[in-house]
Amino acid sequence: MSRHTYDFGVIGNCAFSAHIKTDTNIAWMCWPRFDSSFIFGKMVDEEKGGEYSVLPAEGEFNTKQYYVENTNVLCTEIECSDGAKYKVTDFAPRFEQYERHYKPLMLIRKIEPINGHATIKVNCNPVGDYGKNIPEKSIGSNHIRYIGLDAQVRLTTNISMNYIINDQEFVLNETKYCVLTYGQPMEAELKETCETFLSRTVRYWRNWVKTASINHFQQKAAIRSALILKIHQYEDTGAIVAALTTSLPEAPKSTRNWDYRFCWMRDTYYTLNAFNNIGHFEELEQYFHYIMNITSAETERYQPLVGIGGEKKLIEIESDLSGYQGENRPVRIGNQAYEHIQNDVYGQVLVSLLPLYYDQRIIFTEKFDSGDLIFKTLGLIEKTMEQKDAGLWEFRNLQQYHCYTYLFHWAGCLAAKKIAAVIKDEEMDKLATRLGKIAQEKIEKCYSPEKKGYSQAIGTDRMDASCLQLINMGYLDPKSDRAKEHLIAMERDLKASNGLFYRYKHQDDFGEPETTFMICAFWYVEALACVGRVDEAIQYFEHLVSQSNHVGLLSEDVNEHDGSMWGNFPQAYSHVGLLNAAERIARKLDIADFNY
Repeated sequence: MSRHTYDFGVIGNCAFSAHIKTDTNIAWMCWPRFDSSFIFGKMVDEEKGGEYSVLPAEGEFNTKQYYVENTNVLCTEIECSDGAKYKVTDFAPRFEQYERHYKPLMLIRKIEPINGHATIKVNCNPVGDYGKNIPEKSIGSNHIRYIGLDAQVRLTTNISMNYIINDQEFVLNETKYCVLTYGQPMEAELKETCETFLSRTVRYWRNWVKTASINHFQQKAAIRSALILKIHQYEDTGAIVAALTTSLPEAPKSTRNWDYRFCWMRDTYYTLNAFNNIGHFEELEQYFHYIMNITSAETERYQPLVGIGGEKKLIEIESDLSGYQGENRPVRIGNQAYEHIQNDVYGQVLVSLLPLYYDQRIIFTEKFDSGDLIFKTLGLIEKTMEQKDAGLWEFRNLQQYHCYTYLFHWAGCLAAKKIAAVIKDEEMDKLATRLGKIAQEKIEKCYSPEKKGYSQAIGTDRMDASCLQLINMGYLDPKSDRAKEHLIAMERDLKASNGLFYRYKHQDDFGEPETTFMICAFWYVEALACVGRVDEAIQYFEHLVSQSNHVGLLSEDVNEHDGSMWGNFPQAYSHVGLLNAAERIARKLDIADFNY
């Protein structure tokens, strides 16, 4: 029995994204935003999810899917039972135009024969309101209109529109183009526009990769991670989503099905750190404006997650969709965690913004005018220092004094001290110093002499993979015995086979976790490298890379027993983990110019 993998490639342009199965069907695509209703959503409901496929009219077929090298342009080759072969190239246009990024709500499919004359069918049946709205179809001069959706959706094509509307087969004897648009239709010359947009999009992504300082250690995997992370950014506001999907289960029938199409402060910190490591700073500058907008009116608390347009209420509902594979309900829309108390968020805001002040490569004109945000955030650390919270794993029925929260209080105060030095603010430095010492005292209360490691929270001896960050973030000197003993304590309780790692092992609101969490495994690899166990770090890193799917994309969770992929996909956290762990190992090996 083959392991369960997600057989999707993903395209995007920082305005929208699409998951394309190896059979060419677009199984997940939301318009006009990441968090909008899907217009194609078979991923969570086979009947109500609509369809957009380019399939042989009959018979078995073989398929091969891959990215155009160093791009987010995806190719799917189909070989029919009679030997005829064709290729579908899918992309979301993105390139520089008039000193801005052109990123329309437009999906282009180029369908070209490779050999023989394949007989194919093109089905394009979008839906609205999570499958409740089936639009009417109307033929225009060279397009099909889908009437009744929230905005004008058009398919402009040089395929006979009757073939598409009537689900009719035809012989592919020349290259065909399909341009699906939302809102603004495509009214330019079809072939020339598609080919121009394709070449410019390929060139954009390749130039983006060229300007990234990605070390040679596992460089191919790191490049793919960087590319997929980039399209998790909603460029209009600067928000970065945790994942592009909702309700893919963390384990089969576990009901751990969550909507991740929002911006978590915590996830964003790690993502920005990854972008900073590869020398891309525009994401950080855009995120600063997003942060300013969502925190400017807040005096009591910052939400741990916010909508990509700055929305504060993300009310969680359960839809009537059948769920992934038809048996993984509920399908959730929205996320109740926006109501949680998760106090690590304040430190993450401060640490995220630190490079804007501290990194001399960044010319950031707002840095001297934003001290109020830093002071306010420090004030919220002070206010919540004695408050229990839900922690980074978002326990719904468990409040504790989490070690991880105090680690980010400590790290945030350290960041604020560095910012204070840049903007020459003595009061900020004094406040950050005082709060940092209190945070340190709280962290030490989490130390378990019996286990010789730091536990999940004050008053418990349960271990938690998030505490690996005590080593990776420099709270513990990686050369010290305490760091090495702490790592051994973590391994003893949470390590799975081949370097996979559980978040925790105790019962939570939904029972005991069944799958390992990919970013925890990469944190473990980083910790190994930090303490000098580099050979093990490399060995486990290579195994973790092998857990990706056919085009190098990583899921949120992995079953240690059969290697199956679970959770929302692709998971920004997992790709961040890969990038940051690769960078850590490369620094240890000093191989920036060595082709590993």
